[in-house]
Amino acid sequence: METITINTDKKIYFTSDHHFGAPTREKSFPREALFLEWLKEKEEDMGVLFVLGDLFDFWFEYKTVVPKGFVRILGKLAELRDKGIPIYFFVGNHDLWMNDYFQTELNIPVYHQPVLFNINGKSFFIGHGDGLGPGDKGYKRMKKVFTNPFSKWLFRWLHPDIGVRLATYMSVKNKLISGVEDTKFLGEDNEWLVLYAKRKLETQHYDYFVFGHRHLPMIINLPNNSKYINLGDWINYYTYGVFDQTFELLEYKKSSS
Repeated sequence: METITINTDKKIYFTSDHHFGAPTREKSFPREALFLEWLKEKEEDMGVLFVLGDLFDFWFEYKTVVPKGFVRILGKLAELRDKGIPIYFFVGNHDLWMNDYFQTELNIPVYHQPVLFNINGKSFFIGHGDGLGPGDKGYKRMKKVFTNPFSKWLFRWLHPDIGVRLATYMSVKNKLISGVEDTKFLGEDNEWLVLYAKRKLETQHYDYFVFGHRHLPMIINLPNNSKYINLGDWINYYTYGVFDQTFELLEYKKSSS
């Protein structure tokens, strides 16, 4: 468990599923600009920032090469870290090929599995959410292939101009990866992340389960005053989470100024 204590005048922000670069870099740019505006607006009272995966629609780190683009996003994250704001990054199913670039260049720790945090005395179970709980079997099989060291070794032998272009195309077109068929509310009894959270509660209490991946903003009450939160996305909903004594799920709208 990791412990975070912040002052009462600061807040903790959660954001997920931006998929920058999709469906094309040009069409993605207005969403990137809106996210940058959100970061600039919130940094004054930002105590901690959690990014819960799929910041990019595709990301793969070769030993000496990273995907082109996203300079403003990376620069803003670096600026926040330079100002002393802790940032925690959880890989999603679209950026699970991260290695040490964020750690070495931006001083941002990267997590490949869910992590338990104690935040001002409240327990938070935090992760992207892909591959957890029952169901989602097609994606789970695909993830095993993608995360296999031999598969990654083979992909590294492709020239980046070929590998990145091919992977970007697959990321948008393949429904198992893109999650196109996974954006409708299934009902509490069929939401596999809710079922996963309920199963976790059988052995230990958690105040909050916070996930991304589903692209649907929702807060669901669980037994024993626990809550399941899905952060939504920055494609259709532009939603984010904020914790300040209690947890809220809010929509960001561009300022009129």
